Amino acid sequence: MTTTRRTLLAAAGASLAAPGIAPALAQANRWPERPVEIAVGFVAGGATDLDARAAAPLLERRIGGSVVVVNRPGAGGEVALASVARARPDGHVLGTTNMPGLLTIPIERQAQYKLDDFAGIANIVTDPTAITVHEDSAYRTMADFIAAARARPEAVTYASPGVGTDDHLQLVLLQAATGTRFTHVVFQGDPQLLAAVLGRQVDSMGLNLGPVSANRDKLRTLAMAGAARSHFRPDVPTLKELGFDIEMASERGLVAPAGTPPAVLAKLREAMGDVVKDPDFVRILQSRFTEPRYEEGSAWFTRLRGLQENYRNLWQRTPWSQR
Repeated sequence: MTTTRRTLLAAAGASLAAPGIAPALAQANRWPERPVEIAVGFVAGGATDLDARAAAPLLERRIGGSVVVVNRPGAGGEVALASVARARPDGHVLGTTNMPGLLTIPIERQAQYKLDDFAGIANIVTDPTAITVHEDSAYRTMADFIAAARARPEAVTYASPGVGTDDHLQLVLLQAATGTRFTHVVFQGDPQLLAAVLGRQVDSMGLNLGPVSANRDKLRTLAMAGAARSHFRPDVPTLKELGFDIEMASERGLVAPAGTPPAVLAKLREAMGDVVKDPDFVRILQSRFTEPRYEEGSAWFTRLRGLQENYRNLWQRTPWSQR
């Protein structure tokens, strides 16, 4: 054995003997040891659920283990996120997130989780929220919609998937900008919202442009809250171009419990980066009038921490739990 080879082997042995390195590498090499669960905070068939189910088989191929999607609806996504926050941080329990609910729920109430309970894997989708009515509604335009709310405060109903969601905060900002008051009605997910508007149980709904466009039969979308018109729906004006300084969207991503081993997190982040670029994933999202938007987990969470103060300031100006 040459001196050089002895030196290299000794160095490698010393490296592996360093406290924590060998166990961490061994754990990462064994992972996953059982099915990886993705908890979804909304009912099956909604946009968040469909994102997870589109990603799951593609993630399986990249990590070499099975991935299952489990729906735990309730409290605007809090039930599922709390289950992830409490899970063993070994990479076998993940959760979908929805922005801004990920940040707003702990601001508005004593929530069962906080942002620091998680490690970001990746943001994968951004889908602007929209205001939609039945196609036979008397509200043909946003001007009609606002005029009716001004004439009859709290008489016009507006449905959303939960307090503090992007769809609800769109309403909070619209009321603040126009001096109107709507009656907010909560449903647990997209299918229920769509059924409520189609069944004329509510006058309007806040729901992302993707699911609205994928189910547009007998619906009329009055406006959407993106920064610019969507190439999927160039017929729908933005709230900004209609004179309302409102921009709001659902950012949907994936998190793991805080404390998940860095090597496992690195594998998950790399895998999801590949998934979001996978032609099958892109095609599925485009069929739902949605585009992927990848943001790596650490950079994503750095941005989210910066956004927390914006939402705290909004809460102080107009507490959305009362709206």
